[in-house]
Amino acid sequence: MKPLFQGSMVALVTPFSSGKVDEKTLRSLVDWHIQNGTDVLVPCGTTGEAPTLSYEEHERVISIVVEQASGRVPVLAGCGSNATDNAIKLARQAKKAKALGTLQVTPYYNKPTQEGLYRHFSAIAKAVDLPMVLYNVPGRTAVNMEAKTTLRLSAIDTIVGIKEASGKLEQIDQIIRASPENFSLYSGDDPLNAQIYMLGGKGTISVTANIVPQKVASIWKHFAEGDKREALSAHEGLQVLNKILFIETNPLPVKTALSLMGKCAEEFRLPLCPMGEGNKEKLRGTLMDYQLLSS
Repeated sequence: MKPLFQGSMVALVTPFSSGKVDEKTLRSLVDWHIQNGTDVLVPCGTTGEAPTLSYEEHERVISIVVEQASGRVPVLAGCGSNATDNAIKLARQAKKAKALGTLQVTPYYNKPTQEGLYRHFSAIAKAVDLPMVLYNVPGRTAVNMEAKTTLRLSAIDTIVGIKEASGKLEQIDQIIRASPENFSLYSGDDPLNAQIYMLGGKGTISVTANIVPQKVASIWKHFAEGDKREALSAHEGLQVLNKILFIETNPLPVKTALSLMGKCAEEFRLPLCPMGEGNKEKLRGTLMDYQLLSS
């Protein structure tokens, strides 16, 4: 059975203009992604600067993406919070906006135990009847969700997968091998996309797809069609770009890249701020090497 979410899934940026969500540009980005092979849209994650969005903006961004996608591709809405009640509220908003699922990050800052993680996610699943993808990113949250906790959660019907950004390939392999058939693991770390596909991952929730959606989608397509050699070659060809997009805190480089490409404004909300000029020039050079900018 084909997973509900699969393939090249973009961790979508949230464009701003004069301090507000730039709705027109957001709609344009949605269309551009669909035209260039993105399989799933994932608004309101870390890359979408969700921590700085109000509840009203969060709901509006999801609604715009769902409306503009118009059923052409699924929308998996970021709804994470370090307060379980807030995560439930955001998930209910996403369901109201007609997203097909929610992405729920491990609670950050308060560093719950493994039992606390299990109770957090199971409480959301009980409160909101909508498919949920877990998100493990210890570099952001200061807590790693262990394989045994993920596998315990995978027994809950509405928990359909996990975005794994721990960088722990042994842990990732353990989850893939032991999870139910209806539970999928997705790469949350672009430099490891191909390796995770080889282990049995069902796609990526990608930062890099923001700027080269067609290339990221092609890697999955080659792999899904059984052409592993071409998939690995295409993946290796993106590694310099994957690396430069984390030269400063995500989403600073990727949003700056989109600005240089003329896709959105270079506008962030504090505490995020523009990149340092030295790193910005390195980014510009890499984009030129990839022929993403005119000379």
